[in-house]
Amino acid sequence: MRIHLTSVFVDDQDKALRFYTDVLGFVKKTEVPLGEHRWLTVVSPEDPDGTELVLEPDAHPAVKPYQSALAEDGIPVTSFAVDDVRAEFERLRALGVHFTQEPTDMGPVTTAVLDDTCGNLIQIAQYA
Repeated sequence: MRIHLTSVFVDDQDKALRFYTDVLGFVKKTEVPLGEHRWLTVVSPEDPDGTELVLEPDAHPAVKPYQSALAEDGIPVTSFAVDDVRAEFERLRALGVHFTQEPTDMGPVTTAVLDDTCGNLIQIAQYA
């Protein structure tokens, strides 16, 4: 068994697609119209057949309270692995990305937390 899909809820799929591709560097994998929304996924360019991230519309009434509660407590909804947290932090900050946590050493992992502009905090992590 392995993880095939995972999701983040987003307030605007077009805005999310731009952020996750143009800023974070993922590539669009799937886009299927589904009425008002789309089945929209991105993947790492380093693993195009790997785990897909669904940019899921936040239309369900439970989503906004869930996102707000996590964001207020500073809890990321997911974590992405990077080779060098400090370099990625500098690259993203230069692109205007807002971080709620600068790179922080936590034993065997260094993390930073960013705002994805779509309602989520996202952790980036470098494992020793």
